[in-house]
Amino acid sequence: MAKKIQPFLLGGFSKNLENPQRNKRQKKLIILEQLFIVPSLSGVMIFFLAPFGVIFYYALVNNPTQGEFVFLDNFVTLLQNSAFRLAAVNTAFFSLVAVPLAVILSLGLALMLECKIPGKSQFRTFFLSPMMVPVASIVLIWQVIFHFNGPVNDLLAWFGGERIEWLKSGGAQVVVIILFLWKNLGYNMILFMAALNNIPRTLFEVAEIENASPWFVFTQIKLRFLSPTILFVAILSLINSFKVFREVHLLTGDYPYESLYMLQHFMNNTFKSLDYQKLATAAILMALVMIVIIGILFVLENYFGKDVEG
Repeated sequence: MAKKIQPFLLGGFSKNLENPQRNKRQKKLIILEQLFIVPSLSGVMIFFLAPFGVIFYYALVNNPTQGEFVFLDNFVTLLQNSAFRLAAVNTAFFSLVAVPLAVILSLGLALMLECKIPGKSQFRTFFLSPMMVPVASIVLIWQVIFHFNGPVNDLLAWFGGERIEWLKSGGAQVVVIILFLWKNLGYNMILFMAALNNIPRTLFEVAEIENASPWFVFTQIKLRFLSPTILFVAILSLINSFKVFREVHLLTGDYPYESLYMLQHFMNNTFKSLDYQKLATAAILMALVMIVIIGILFVLENYFGKDVEG
């Protein structure tokens, strides 16, 4: 019995001797891993967190050189600025119209491409082509199409309507919304198609056996499994709607028709005048609005998609 117990005790004793060495190795590995994170963490601190701190400082002082704290006075002054209010209303209207359309239309296109329709590949290529074309080229095409003597007005005149100066009228936002949709629908459509392919086929087979209606399959199966993708596409479209300044600026310049004067125009023109307080305050308000909207979208996605995750 002693001979049998002795090797066991020796083995346990030797393992205990090895444990301190293993612990030292693990500690070294942890330190080494943390050292690898340091460059990335330093980059985030320098290029992201530090500028955010500077922006908050500028928004709370009356002048960068004097540094006298005025707290919320800059926010009150900004909200009383008529140019800012106009830009905020135009941007909000554009996002409220363009983002839901981008989500709904791209989802509809993805569902349509699931069906057996002729010319499916050509149809898909048509919506993906804007991703390969430079923005300047797309804007040039839009300027030609919606010119006063362009094909859209020719079509209106052929039906007996009057020609419209599209980029200098109330319909200016319609032009930019169509441009936004044509440019972003293809990418969103691909995301929805990938999500639809990941839905388990067994669910559709069970629904078919139970004689479930197409509406039930769409609302209770497809939409529930697509909720994370819908959230992602909505956030992506929202961000892109706030970045529509590039297209509008190429179409109309620094001071477009008032319905196309977006927050990016206001911030760009404010930057040119070096009004740091107004620019920083507008950036903070814009970021807060984005955070609130994205938070609401996350809450809705958690509510509608919790049973799917479970």
